[in-house]
Amino acid sequence: MDAQSNTIIPDSVPPPQPDTSSWWRATDVPPPVGEYSHRFSPVISVLAAVFLVLALTSVVWLSLSIPKLDRMDAPEAALARMVSRTMDAQEGLRRAPEWKQLVLAWITGDSESERLQAITWYRELAQVSEDPVVPLQLAVLQAESAQVSQALLSAHEWDRLDEPFPQAARLIRAAYAEGTTPDRESLDRFQAEAAELLPAGWFYDRLAERLAMKAGNQELASSIQASSTARADRMFNLSWKLTFVELLAMLFGTVVLIRVWLTRKRDTDPIRLHSIGVPPPWPGGVGAAVLLRGGALGALFTAMFLFYMPPENASLRALAIPMSNVPLLLLAYYHLFRPSGLSFDEGFGLDVPWNRLGRLAAAVVAVVAAGLWGEWAMDRLAEHWQWTSHWTEWFDAELVWGSPPQTFVSLIEYVVFAPIFEELAFRGLLFAILRRKFRFLPAALISAGIFGIAHGYGVLGLVSVCWSGVLWAWIYERTGSLLPGILAHAINNLLVCLAVMALLR
Repeated sequence: MDAQSNTIIPDSVPPPQPDTSSWWRATDVPPPVGEYSHRFSPVISVLAAVFLVLALTSVVWLSLSIPKLDRMDAPEAALARMVSRTMDAQEGLRRAPEWKQLVLAWITGDSESERLQAITWYRELAQVSEDPVVPLQLAVLQAESAQVSQALLSAHEWDRLDEPFPQAARLIRAAYAEGTTPDRESLDRFQAEAAELLPAGWFYDRLAERLAMKAGNQELASSIQASSTARADRMFNLSWKLTFVELLAMLFGTVVLIRVWLTRKRDTDPIRLHSIGVPPPWPGGVGAAVLLRGGALGALFTAMFLFYMPPENASLRALAIPMSNVPLLLLAYYHLFRPSGLSFDEGFGLDVPWNRLGRLAAAVVAVVAAGLWGEWAMDRLAEHWQWTSHWTEWFDAELVWGSPPQTFVSLIEYVVFAPIFEELAFRGLLFAILRRKFRFLPAALISAGIFGIAHGYGVLGLVSVCWSGVLWAWIYERTGSLLPGILAHAINNLLVCLAVMALLR
């Protein structure tokens, strides 16, 4: 097979015909093209497989055994930033037009559940943190969430502790206990103590405003309200802009998905981009040997990066993703692509001609929309069953507090390196090679499961990553090109990064 013939894309490529002879085993796999080396030692393959299993097991063990709060340098400041900004956004939402409130309630769910979730996280942090500000913030959050009795009960217990706990107890009682009316002198003292204990933001504003209203100082209360309102409106506007972008993607992508569904039995596929696609034209056994060896070397490189890389060096950390995938890609080129007469562009379907860019855009929008619909459904189910993912799984210190160069490097890591190299490895090689043995769904689920486990998230995070992995495998199979999956992966990561930065930075 010469290279030129591989790049020809027919005007009409019939979609893959369903094969009903087996629900799991692929029976329509084309024969391999080219001559391949079969000199792979079974012993080395077994050792590589064992090493990969141990590596994935260690990821699961670490994610389950190490407390999530222990993985952060400053969980107190991080949680305070996250909850404070979330409460600000909710304050802004309450002043928004009713139609925006309805749209955001449909997209993001019940705001009351967010408050209860924040209280749960603060209780978890209060059990392990020695910072006296944490229980004070928890008490303010409880009191502002109609749990005044819980806040006052905590304040009563603080009276038996050393300062500043009795000081914090006086503040909570003065602000929230019935029948207390601070005089002007006491108000000034309480305001100074609140400013000393609490950083600027939602917690301080709510406590200071309550104190001012209790003392009858309407001028001070109005001043605090004006400052918090401006901040809350700014937070809401940022959240609304991101939500609007997601809504547009869901709208246009849904139209494309409907069109793809309606044309699924026709001879022409509106999003087909490349004629090779999956299953690939190399033997599954050789592909498996390459995957095991390359994956084991990549896991070894990743472990070396984690153990020996300075944690404060963001540039080196960003290189961990491409460097850990280099062994697999080199072995794949030498043992798979070259014998079949393919370049990476041809084998992965990356050489999409200009006249197919419209199809490429349609495919990307379709799979992004499918991902957003899946996330929406998972959020609603999680809300109904009261399942939560831990806040530390998506809080990124570099995006929140990093300098501009650090933030830029993190964005390159998440939006460029991760989509490119993860799609090449997990969809371009792992899923594609599995497709020589299995039909689409088993191959997609296996590759997506390994992809999700490698991220080390909790249950909800694992399900979310697996859903994305299945979608990106589907779009690879449907289009014959990795480009839609790479771009959709990049857009997904970019939206997450922008949400974190808009809310927390």
